[in-house]
This record gives sequence, C-alpha cells and structure tokens, in this order.
Amino acid sequence: MDLTLTEDQELIVSTARELLAARAGTAGARAMEDDPAGYSAGLWKEMVELGWTGLAVPEEHGGVGGDFLEVCLLFEQLGYALVPSPLLPTVACCALPIARYGTPAQQAEWLGSIARGRVMSHTPVPWDRPPGEGPWATATGTGEVEIDGTALFVPYAHAAESLLVVADLEEEPRAFLVDADAPGVTPEPVAGVGLDRPHRVEFAGVRVPGDRLLGADRAAVDAISLYGAAATCAEMVGAAQRVLDMTVEYATGREQFGRPIGSFQAVQHHCADMAIDVLGSRFLAFEAIWRLAAGRDAAEEVSMAKAWVSEAYERVCALGHQVHGAIGFTQEHDLHLFSRHAMASALAFGDEDLHYERVAGRLGLPGHPMNRH
Repeated sequence: MDLTLTEDQELIVSTARELLAARAGTAGARAMEDDPAGYSAGLWKEMVELGWTGLAVPEEHGGVGGDFLEVCLLFEQLGYALVPSPLLPTVACCALPIARYGTPAQQAEWLGSIARGRVMSHTPVPWDRPPGEGPWATATGTGEVEIDGTALFVPYAHAAESLLVVADLEEEPRAFLVDADAPGVTPEPVAGVGLDRPHRVEFAGVRVPGDRLLGADRAAVDAISLYGAAATCAEMVGAAQRVLDMTVEYATGREQFGRPIGSFQAVQHHCADMAIDVLGSRFLAFEAIWRLAAGRDAAEEVSMAKAWVSEAYERVCALGHQVHGAIGFTQEHDLHLFSRHAMASALAFGDEDLHYERVAGRLGLPGHPMNRH
C-alpha cells in the first residue's frame, strides 16, 4: 500500500480543505446545532456542483469515476472541519453498495440520481444483530415484499429522499431500496450526541417492489457496514488531526509562569502521544480503505481500524482537554463538539469491543475484549 497522494488526490484534499474552512462558520457543527435540518443545504448544493456526490460513481452513470479511497479523502476533511453532512450515508453506505451489488437497472436509476444530489440514508446494521431484531420483510406473493418494524438511529432520515433498508427476509438480512415518502414510512427524531440528526423510523406495511431488492444474498448488507465503518474511520482521523492542531496551537500561545505551556515537558508528552495516535489511526484507516477500494477482502482490516481509531480519537480528545484545561469544557470552545463527535463515532457501525472480538475470532484467539492486551 502506497499512501502517497497523486496530484489529483492532492487537488481533492486542498479544494475540500479550502471550501470547508470557508463554510465552517455557517455550515459547521456549531452553526448547525440548532438548525432543524442538521446540515447546510447551500453547502450540499456546492458539493454536488463540485462532483463530490458522484466522485465514486462510475462515469456511465453520471459520476466522476473515482474510487472509495478518493471519496474518503473528502470524509477526512469533513471531519477536520467538523461539518455535518449526509455525504457519508449517501455515498459510502448507499451508492457504493449499489455500485457493487445492484443490477444494471438499479445502478442506472439510483447512481445517477445520487450523483445529481439525491440524499439517501440507511438503517443501521449492527454486525452481530440476531434474526428478528429490527425491520422484517414478508413476501406477499405478488412480486412485492412488505416491510414492518422499527429502525433506530437512522442518520438524516428526515432529509433523505430514499432509504436503503435492512430487513430480515426469511431470517436472512437483506437490503431494500425504499422511497422515504412511501406510505407507512414515519421518521421521528431521537436524542443523540452525534451530528447526523438520528431518527427512529417506523415501517408499517411498506410495500416494496421485488426489483428493489439489492444483491442476491446478504453481501450487500455487509457492504453497508464495511464501507460505513471505514468511511467513519476517515472522518475520525480528520477530526483527531484537528484536535491535535488546536491543542498544539493553544499550547504555543497560552502562557503560565512567564512562558508558553508548550515548553513544559508534561504538555509536550501529551502532544506527542496525540500525534502518535493520529498517525497510527491514519495508517490503519487507510489500509482498510485501500483494500476496500481495490476490491479485496477487508473485513479484518476494517474491524482493526474501527476498533483502534475509535479508541485513539477518544484518547486524543481526552488529552486535548487536559492541555486546554477549563476553557476546553466551555460552550464557547469547539473542543467539546469534537468530544461529542468522538463518542458518537465510536458507537457507529459497532463499537471497539465488538470489532476487537471480531478480529480475535478471525485469528482464532479468545474474543473477550479484556484479553486483547
């Protein structure tokens, strides 16, 4: 794996960094905190015009023809600027599984609309979910399925035009493409620390045509979690880098006893530990992302990345608070927004204990998280 960015990838990063820095004041987490939508519609329009929604969509469907690694560079910059956006659920969790497992007709219909700015979301898929929990689907005998049940913590469900719904069909989780305004679909906001406006979505006798079933088996369901977890790792890496940068800047300017606190060895150690966590997180995250982009089996690498990056990001935030002291806990400072984001991101697509157990299971080791050290 070569993590050296190409010239085109460098351009993606610099363009995203510049745009998001300029829009953070009106579209960042603080600006959107009391906004019912939870994200900036104006910034979304700019993203569409820049081709971000179609970056990983094949050219024949109106996209740019890039790959998963390139779109993850955008997620990293969204994390760095802490700008909430439905880009991750739309592209990583919906467009990429459709591109990989959809029929030609599904790809033509859905990928083109995503590239043009259609907002999509997905129902979460806990990796260890037993059959019978969450929505279920029943064949009607008329070529349709009927979906019933409740999905929790669906990101941006209120803004989505379509949903990729995971429902148990004959005790096997399968993914269905559902119109968000279909009769029987009812989203309700729920409390949460995340920035993605989670909703509880009720499905009451929702009729879905048979051609809306994605993939021939549960591989499409697993793809939602794989792409989503890896993309979340990229976002966490960017956010952790921002916390490190904020902390170094604060330690350089804040003075105690007549000199900057960054000159004290204890503070330097904290910053060094943060830098190690950020660098290690970037290597692990992009190893998993690169394998997914190359079409390789990446389940083990994604689990290793999700487990490690989740813990590392939380450690970086904790040390950032140590260096900032009381100011970091105030409403006026942005550090607490990153801490909230770290807690929510660690739980998304399975927490660190779950992923450590999955890695241990693949290696044939005892799976209890206390044995991982």
